[in-house]
Amino acid sequence: MPEYPDITIYIERLEALVVGQPLEQIRFASPFFLRTAQPPIKTIHGATVRGIERMGKRIIFVFSGERFLVIHLMVAGRLHWRKKACKLPGKVGLAVFDFPNNSLLISEAGTKKRASLHLINGRDELAGFDPGGLEVFEASLEEFRSALLAENHTLKRSLTDPHIFSGIGNTFSDEILHRARLSPILLTEKLAEDQIKRLYHATRATLEEWTQRLRDEVGNGFPDKVTAFRENMAVHGRFNKPCPECGTAVQRIRYASSETNYCPLCQTGGKLFADRAMSRLLKKDWPRTLEELEVRKLKLIRNLADERLNNK
Repeated sequence: MPEYPDITIYIERLEALVVGQPLEQIRFASPFFLRTAQPPIKTIHGATVRGIERMGKRIIFVFSGERFLVIHLMVAGRLHWRKKACKLPGKVGLAVFDFPNNSLLISEAGTKKRASLHLINGRDELAGFDPGGLEVFEASLEEFRSALLAENHTLKRSLTDPHIFSGIGNTFSDEILHRARLSPILLTEKLAEDQIKRLYHATRATLEEWTQRLRDEVGNGFPDKVTAFRENMAVHGRFNKPCPECGTAVQRIRYASSETNYCPLCQTGGKLFADRAMSRLLKKDWPRTLEELEVRKLKLIRNLADERLNNK
């Protein structure tokens, strides 16, 4: 799912490309993408874009008369800047916004179409889309602490809850926690003051650093390759690859369709957390520490070597 850095760059480039331009028409490939019937979507055709705003992970097109188009890309939705009147692809295309200078294609990979578009009248109605999470760049340490400790959750859950913090998801929560040297399953009620401070500064630094990296990559173009997995990330999507700080193999915790990545040496004092799929298979044999994991690997290597010798 595009998160704060990705959404920020989307907005910056859209501001440069479409603010002041009339939205000539919206062409739809999927009727399920548009989630509102009133006001009719055609009433926004011809209206001039006055601004682009962010609300959490939502992108908002602002028009005169307090009219708003609200886009939520969810997990697999993406934006693409294309030539005027570009073709709307059947399998992944959701809609195209046609402008005089070019067209904005909205796509969504996969079969689960979760991305959404709403046409809203009035700021009061728009406010109903705000989950209320804290904007970390607008928050003091004290405000950050209050939001973090309001409920007792794991740090991973707290960082990714849009009602607690705005714009942070699965990808950058891993990077933030690695920078802060904190376990993803540490409960907020057990946080010491210095840990809260580390998390506050790590959150701001990580989001700021990645926003600038993406800004430098895109330049005057458009971010066509938004992805949750990047080579220069510290831990996210880097299972079994070396931690850039200590060289320890990055580990993971998988649950349903989500995955948490962490460095056991930098973040958990060498403790390994059970991966759902593997722990079901290994049960009591699941290694609890890095030392146990290394012993298990050595045994596996020896067993494989013995099997090869026996098969010769």
